[in-house]
Amino acid sequence: MNLYSHKRVYKVFRFLLTTYLVIKKKDSFLGLKPLAPKEFKHTIIDLEASFIKLAQVLATRADFFSQEYLHELKELHDKLPSMPKKDFEVVFKRAFVNDDFTEFNNEPIASASIGQVHIAYLKSGEKVAVKLRREGIKQRVLADIKIINFFNFIFKPLFSHYTKNSIESVIKEFSSMIVQEVSLNNELQNLKKFSNTYKDSKIKFPKPYEEFSSDDALVMSFEEGFRFDDKETILKNDINFNEIIANLVSFYTEQMLIKGYFHADPHPGNLLITKDSEIILLDFGMVKTVPNDTRIAIIELIKAANEQDYELYISASKRLGTIAYEAPTSELAVFTSKMFEIFSNNNLDSESMQKLAFEVLEGTRDLPFKLPSDAIYILRVSAIIEGLGTTYIENFNGIKDILPILQENLPKALGAKDSIVETLIDEIKDIPFTIKDFKSTLKQASEGELKVEVSKNQLDFLKKELHSYFKPYIISISFMITSIFMLLVDKDLKEIAIILFTLSLIRILYK
Repeated sequence: MNLYSHKRVYKVFRFLLTTYLVIKKKDSFLGLKPLAPKEFKHTIIDLEASFIKLAQVLATRADFFSQEYLHELKELHDKLPSMPKKDFEVVFKRAFVNDDFTEFNNEPIASASIGQVHIAYLKSGEKVAVKLRREGIKQRVLADIKIINFFNFIFKPLFSHYTKNSIESVIKEFSSMIVQEVSLNNELQNLKKFSNTYKDSKIKFPKPYEEFSSDDALVMSFEEGFRFDDKETILKNDINFNEIIANLVSFYTEQMLIKGYFHADPHPGNLLITKDSEIILLDFGMVKTVPNDTRIAIIELIKAANEQDYELYISASKRLGTIAYEAPTSELAVFTSKMFEIFSNNNLDSESMQKLAFEVLEGTRDLPFKLPSDAIYILRVSAIIEGLGTTYIENFNGIKDILPILQENLPKALGAKDSIVETLIDEIKDIPFTIKDFKSTLKQASEGELKVEVSKNQLDFLKKELHSYFKPYIISISFMITSIFMLLVDKDLKEIAIILFTLSLIRILYK
């Protein structure tokens, strides 16, 4: 299959256009209408891997998509076409040189973008789930990245400075993550570390069998439960979904805001619910670490949103990097006020809330908003969790549901110990270091060597300002040098040289 064919590139364009039109509730763009739900799903399936990963996020958003679209997109989690028999045999033989199983079911029970899952039995008798990586998946993913970069290059001139940076961050982060995800050795290590980090949580994880696993196959204990989005079955079994959502929100609050190590792909196909209301988390291809400064900025952002603290909200947003350092505070205060009003309105359903939020964002398109790479997967997970919540709980509001859990864990999230005694002991231990740092600061100040650290956002702002200031001078000097060079080469070009020299002077005087 030609991964760069004109037909495939056009399908990528149609996927991106349909996503934009459906989310923005628009009928057409330059005469082109969005794809119908079934056609949209089949286009995504044809495009495979990377675009299926993007569509899985969309499939959780009841406030973005109509039920017709959601019904079709739901099948993209684990109901994709399986590998052709020839590809399956190649991967299986490469992964399992020895006869490791007493029984192996060749028909997959789930088929997703990166791999497919089979039931098997080890010689020791354990029932296991075997995830096989699709043949040639890495080559397809690398091709997808090139096509996405191509469209970014084509449409980049249409975007503002800040939007360009945001798109670059998204593409860079997405490319990095999906390349890691196609390695099942990487997923095995993620599963081991994650299971150890959260061994005391209320969430269950599969047990890996490392001795049978490789980059082409991951062997795990077989876990049984209902899909998270199987609403009919879950309600039929009298499972308390408010409790399930509370546990899920609590677990993700711990992951992102306390431990800073989180599962970045909690779509319905990766979440099972048992009859005992236990959550089972599957698929550890996408696991991320949250930098400490980002983690604290998010905590302050949520706290500020609940307390409607404008200054803290804007300050935290700037440190998180979602708002540029030079953004005007007065205009941001108006924007923040409008958003606070929307998210504090208990009478709005999720679709109405989304519509109002888009209207506010539409009126602030000139404000310097950005999407830094650290925030991309945090926002993705937040969108998925909120989308899952809206499936079962009317007017589900992510910020309001997270806040009570966050308030309970705020001291721990900011590094405090479980007891006052432990905290005091830590503070006492730090006193000698604090005194030493204070003496060092005084010494540097007295010797004229005191240094001031500048954040990355401030550096970006200074870089942009310096570029803007010096650009006219660089252009003018180029004109002057060009005019002098023309005179030296050919004196008949004197008139053109004078014009260029005059333009350079005007450029400097009226920059």
